[in-house]
Amino acid sequence: MSPKAWLAGSAPRRAGIGLRAAHHSDWIAQRPDVGWFEIHAENYFAEGGLLPDILGTLRRDLPLSIHGVGLGLASTDPLDTSHLRQLVRLQDRYQPAVVSEHLCWSSAHGIHYNDLLPFPFTNEMLEHVVARVQLVQERLRRPILLEHLSSYVTFEESSLAETEFLTELIRRTDCGLLLDLNNLVVNAENHGIDPEGFIANLPADAIGEIHLAGHGYSRYGDRSMCIDTHDRPVPDRVWDLYRFSLRQLGAKPTLIEWDAKLPTLPTLAAEAHKADACVAEIT
Repeated sequence: MSPKAWLAGSAPRRAGIGLRAAHHSDWIAQRPDVGWFEIHAENYFAEGGLLPDILGTLRRDLPLSIHGVGLGLASTDPLDTSHLRQLVRLQDRYQPAVVSEHLCWSSAHGIHYNDLLPFPFTNEMLEHVVARVQLVQERLRRPILLEHLSSYVTFEESSLAETEFLTELIRRTDCGLLLDLNNLVVNAENHGIDPEGFIANLPADAIGEIHLAGHGYSRYGDRSMCIDTHDRPVPDRVWDLYRFSLRQLGAKPTLIEWDAKLPTLPTLAAEAHKADACVAEIT
């Protein structure tokens, strides 16, 4: 199967939700009516204990997406081979429909930062990231989806538009793209980007998944910044961008992300059902 064919059929074109520890017992008891579910890979690296059992149980009912946060594909430190080995083992054990990772850096000179950090879009960084993505895909024996970032700074050194960088990365590695619409709204607020133009300038057939989430605002001195908080319902601006994306791209597997100030599991499922209703209305 070619990478593009895999991306096109990777997961149900319905909405899913993220599996969080606070909801484990509710997932087992309620079995929410959603299309699929996502885990953060690093939470399930342990070989024994309760978490692998829960994941194995749910995996029998629903398609699974594994979303990584720790590889640091744009870091200049050597790729963490132990981390990658554990990701390969997790994939091989649970056979997910999707494996994705953030396009960011997270360590420098052996110091690891608990964040997803942006980088300048240059030809030098493109060469660096291409090599690391190719290595990861060779180890996983599959293409992965890469998520572009929300960010709070831009770089004068950038010589490429972000969409140019992503398009060339996709072309050279056959990876796919995880399109995070909340990230686009955050970047529109902070940097003045055009979210609709961003989407229109991407290769549509490489977009394998969409994320929806909420955001907040904080003040830093005299400046208000939009923060990618994942701690509230999907706001109207993100829903509007989702409808635009559906018209441009067609239906894609879509995830509701909610990582802090967690609501009840039925509330999360209701957000997923709202996304499914958008698909039924537009496509």
